[in-house]
Amino acid sequence: MKRLLTILTLTLLTMTAGAQRLTPLEQLKENPRKAYGNDYPYQQEACPLTKSPKGYKPFYISHYARHGSRYYWNAFLYRELDTLLTVAHQKHLLTPVGEAFHDKFMAAKRELTTGVSELTQLGWEQHQQIARTMYNRFTDVFKRGGNVLAVSSLSGRCVLSMSAFCQELVQCNPKIEVREQSSRFTLDAVVPDDRQNPNRRDFPKVKPRFEKNRDKFREDNSLQERIIPRIFTSTEGLPGNMKRIASNLISFYTTLPSIGHEGMMDGILTDEEIAAQWEQSNLGSYAWVFEPQYGVIPILEDVMKKADAAISGESDHIADLRFGHDTYIGPLTVLMGLNGADSDPEDPYEVKNIYQNWQTCKASNIQLIFYRSKKSADDVLVKCLLNGCEATLPVPTTQAPYYKWSDFRSFYQKRIASVKN
Repeated sequence: MKRLLTILTLTLLTMTAGAQRLTPLEQLKENPRKAYGNDYPYQQEACPLTKSPKGYKPFYISHYARHGSRYYWNAFLYRELDTLLTVAHQKHLLTPVGEAFHDKFMAAKRELTTGVSELTQLGWEQHQQIARTMYNRFTDVFKRGGNVLAVSSLSGRCVLSMSAFCQELVQCNPKIEVREQSSRFTLDAVVPDDRQNPNRRDFPKVKPRFEKNRDKFREDNSLQERIIPRIFTSTEGLPGNMKRIASNLISFYTTLPSIGHEGMMDGILTDEEIAAQWEQSNLGSYAWVFEPQYGVIPILEDVMKKADAAISGESDHIADLRFGHDTYIGPLTVLMGLNGADSDPEDPYEVKNIYQNWQTCKASNIQLIFYRSKKSADDVLVKCLLNGCEATLPVPTTQAPYYKWSDFRSFYQKRIASVKN
């Protein structure tokens, strides 16, 4: 039985390794749901990890994660759909498919409006899974127990994501001592521009270069036009313009797997239709995460400060965990240049090859794994994982995906120093 499980595991790893070599559009063909972008519910891929260089063992982990799956972040989406469907139903303007959607929506309305912005069961389970995977992959860091500091934004969905993660770590090893904190004292490490952050600083924003050539990208809005007649026999007398209505319907559709209501919009939209327009939506996502990248400098500074303390022995933490939002982990991905996300191409058609908005999915996470040489305590390497898979950094190295910590620090300190604020 063990041999069979080993064979199945190796097969899965091989298949996943092959998937990592697929282009973004090929990945969408295999999994159209990735086109949901930052609404994509996190799924741990079985990415094989490169063996650490001989004589090095992991001893410390630094991490930033987005909260897990949640209900829609703002009540306006549910309110506008409620009004729209109610009016259309009363005026007898719904198709049979539209009537079925109306009935399902109304049955779930109280749950939706009550749950606005809150973490779902799936969101809790995502962070449990990520924590257990981290523990199993890097047991050397955790097996003797030790102190872990976890901080989150003041948002309830982030606090609960943190709790799910930390509880799972302690389940893996009761010797681990976790300190959880959600306070104004630690906002720099998770949401630096929060108005309640006493250390809040202003940073410049920068537009991606592709924006100058955006008119060269051929946009396709046919999906929005196709959605309307699937639901309504006529739009006369309906509240809101058709573009807004179609946009709300698409936004609602991509949230359904996160809240356990898949199938509510059967006959209205498909994952394949969303995927067909992904490249267009990805352009907007890249601009959205690119412009505020300097605003997450305090997070990167916190990462380096705490790592230095752990390396020198000033801190006894075996891990520092951070739980925040897509509006921070997305820009952090660009600031750090993970997998070339800082490339800033001029050609809008090239953007998809350096950034894919599903990287900023629900429960997306960045993990920095630190390795120390048995021969010298000062000889430290670091490896970066993006959503559980090894990521490249723009830091010079001869042994990727491993980088000398001294080179890492020097590179990003120079990048930070070059920003004029």
